Amino acid sequence: MQITPEEIAETLAMVSKQHLDIRTITLGLNLRGCTHENVDVIARKVYDRMTTAAEKLVPTAEQLEREYGIPIVNKRISVTPIAEVCAATDATDLSPIAVAMDKAGKAVGVDFVGGFSALVQKGASRADINLMNSIPKALAETDNVCASVNVGSTRAGINMDAVLKMAGIIKQAAEATVDKQCIGAGKLVVFCNAVEDNPFMAGAFHGSGEADAVVNVGVSGPGVVNAVLREMPKDADLTSIAEAIKATAFKITRAGELMSREASKRLGVQKGILDLSLAPTPAEGDSVAEILEAIGVGTCGGPGTTAALAMLNDAVKKGGVMASSSVGGLSGAFIPVSEDAGMIRAAEAQALSLEKLEAMTCVCSVGLDMIAIPGDTSVETIFGIIADECAIGMINNKTTAVRLIPAIGKSVGERLDFGGLLGYAPVMPVNTNAGSVFAHRGGRMPAPLNSLKN
Repeated sequence: MQITPEEIAETLAMVSKQHLDIRTITLGLNLRGCTHENVDVIARKVYDRMTTAAEKLVPTAEQLEREYGIPIVNKRISVTPIAEVCAATDATDLSPIAVAMDKAGKAVGVDFVGGFSALVQKGASRADINLMNSIPKALAETDNVCASVNVGSTRAGINMDAVLKMAGIIKQAAEATVDKQCIGAGKLVVFCNAVEDNPFMAGAFHGSGEADAVVNVGVSGPGVVNAVLREMPKDADLTSIAEAIKATAFKITRAGELMSREASKRLGVQKGILDLSLAPTPAEGDSVAEILEAIGVGTCGGPGTTAALAMLNDAVKKGGVMASSSVGGLSGAFIPVSEDAGMIRAAEAQALSLEKLEAMTCVCSVGLDMIAIPGDTSVETIFGIIADECAIGMINNKTTAVRLIPAIGKSVGERLDFGGLLGYAPVMPVNTNAGSVFAHRGGRMPAPLNSLKN
């Protein structure tokens, strides 16, 4: 499908007035050739591979920004899950590889590097365990490296031993970066049904089914959708609202399709997926919460919020798939509390609770995202929150995730201030009735009946 001059003109208006941007161009890289028995050799190979392959990524993205007038907010790299690269080494501390990833990212000028990751949904290898144990130190010693661990899937069930381990790792990551607003935990996400082509952080990694190098593009436009809905008649019915969202998502995705084609061609690598996710920022008007309120919910978190979000997520997907044959990743609506001005207001007004956010994750793209919780929250409670979220993903055959940030030394009513796109997170109350038995039973929660598809 050709992209017309009229589409480009309309897109420029979206950029100048409604916060449309390309949220990320992410270069996915295969690092399996970097394996070695010596962890320092692996680190050197990783650095060399990343700096060579991504040398032109940032200059190319900046040239596209100038030519088309569409901001590209982040340039990122995702790599093969590092636990897989480390299968041959006996080293227990894998943080030198994270340091090498961080240095390589800075050398080529990218904003984030994802893939300090392990996939343990059915069991953990020695390298997986070593990687998980290395996460707190790795995130404390680096600025731009992100980590993720997939602990469950619809096909495999949920590895409850890994869930408990990651609950402890989240708290350790926060403690190791307490002097940096506990940001270590903000760069760590625990998944169920993780996707292999996600361009967004902190969960991006380069999956085993991908080519050696792939460009994945993430588009974002909550401000555009919000502006369209604000202009609709007050008596418009929900069918009309859904159609307007779908049409807007189509236009946003076309802009991303253009940038994806050009980036792939100029970098000489395979064109990957286009992820149309309404990813909010702290800027006013660029909020998913405000879209839900424009649909008609009184305050985000109030009754009707989950239904409005379900309609929004569905309409975004329908519009996106009509605009590109390569829509993938997560594609839908994100609800990160710290990154959404409307979510922040709702949380501070106690209209939005952790339990309501969990309900919303049943129908949105991912899960509990960028949520600050009291620093004294027990590991068992964190385990329970992760387990609940993974169960939603496993049963409903969708991606769910948890990015909780224990605010060490802080309690409900205080906040963590990250700055930039990460915004700030009010510390939210947590139900403390998790008990001490469930978390320590261990084992694997069996896959549900609907996993039997063959």
